[in-house]
Amino acid sequence: MPLSPSADPDAPGVRAVRVDVVLPCLDEAAALPWVLERVPQGWRAVVVDNGSTDGSADIARSLGATVVHEPRRGFGAACHAGLLASDADVVCFCDCDASLDPGLLRPFVRDVADGAAEMVLGRRRPQEHGAWPAHARAGNVALARMLRRRTGLRLHDLGPMRAARREALLGLGLTDRRSGYPLQMVVRAADAGWRIEERDVPYLPRTGKSKVTGTWRGTWHAVRDMRAVLAEPPRAAASIRAEGT
Repeated sequence: MPLSPSADPDAPGVRAVRVDVVLPCLDEAAALPWVLERVPQGWRAVVVDNGSTDGSADIARSLGATVVHEPRRGFGAACHAGLLASDADVVCFCDCDASLDPGLLRPFVRDVADGAAEMVLGRRRPQEHGAWPAHARAGNVALARMLRRRTGLRLHDLGPMRAARREALLGLGLTDRRSGYPLQMVVRAADAGWRIEERDVPYLPRTGKSKVTGTWRGTWHAVRDMRAVLAEPPRAAASIRAEGT
């Protein structure tokens, strides 16, 4: 059932859909002002500090964001801490490095709220040379092909920008707390029979150095985590379908 006829809080006679944007953060002080300025008005920015040493948490708090501290290192750990801290109808995820504009999530939320899709993913489209390193892009293509073989989904990108209902996400029982988290979310959603859509989003050069694809060690860890996710046996839809979907 759709959450409301529209995700537009200004639409007359429509109950505004509550939206949280989870922003996993590790030393993103330089990017935070740009990112938080672009979170749509009326939505809550949930910055999950994953052990920053550059004052990111203080900057985020001063700019009006809700700050959650997750001491356990890992992209998945930060994302899941934000999901658990949310009490919104719809939860969005977006990188906190200024490579993606949170304002682009508006149509994602509208599709989820209207029931057109149960999850919407952002397909990254690089806008400048160097925005997406060649080895990272090649790895993403290979991953999309493996995902297609595993689930049948014809997706092009397993990027970080996405939106779905909070209760449904919690119902997936996500367990990965490292780089495999975004992939596990899609795999388990596919096993549950969700309608998953893609939307093109401009992809900009990130501010600062990537903790994953910016290093060979980070890339290796990501590949290892994602292979483990793809090796999981398919789960019965009834066991992971969230209540009310």
